[in-house]
Amino acid sequence: MDNNDRSNLNQRISVDCVIFGFDFEKLNVLLIKRKSPENGRLNQFSLPGDLIFETENLEQAAIRVLHDLTGLKDIFLEQLGAFSVDRHSNEEDRIWLRAVREQPEAHVITVAYYALVNLTSFELKPAYFASSASWQPIDEINSLAFGHMNILNNAHKQLRTKLKIQPIGFNLLPEKFTLSQLHKLYEVIVGKALDKRNFRRKLIKLQIVKKLDEKQVDVPHKPSNFYAFNTENYRKLVEDGFDNFGF
Repeated sequence: MDNNDRSNLNQRISVDCVIFGFDFEKLNVLLIKRKSPENGRLNQFSLPGDLIFETENLEQAAIRVLHDLTGLKDIFLEQLGAFSVDRHSNEEDRIWLRAVREQPEAHVITVAYYALVNLTSFELKPAYFASSASWQPIDEINSLAFGHMNILNNAHKQLRTKLKIQPIGFNLLPEKFTLSQLHKLYEVIVGKALDKRNFRRKLIKLQIVKKLDEKQVDVPHKPSNFYAFNTENYRKLVEDGFDNFGF
């Protein structure tokens, strides 16, 4: 898709993406700062998104936005739903829309997606629609442009719900990880402490991880074994249905 051919955009339909990442301590969200109009200073963060081209479907548009920011393809992506976003109640939003949109007063329906990425697998780069892009801890995000907080809150809720029936959190981890890192990931997503012994017992029972003949190096504590996701066993469990960890 030629991103310079902006004349072929549908002015009433957009996609917005909630991109989650895990840094082994916190759940983060990838946010952008909008490119400012020539005479304005618009510093408020927003979710990455764009109007869709007439020649692409919604999923193709979401994949384009993600690729522009991360350079990655084939990452976990799921549609969240359609939102009628109020883009005109905030003066900064109106200024930005008048500067960059052919039809700034158009009522836009946005279809939101959420994606899960491994932070160690790419170098972040702002896209043509952003002046900068950065990871922000989800617990520290209080306000976003274009009413995007509603989308973010819904995505966070959906991530928690999905985690109860499918171990999609593995998409946030590198190929090899420790059980402590996996345990911490689940705690930050579900938002509560989880008994470590019980967590590991259920994990082993489900047989969705396999122990590797490799341990951590250069750590200030006793090195832990690395594990990897057992894709074959996971697929079997998905077909049969299961209660992930009983949260």
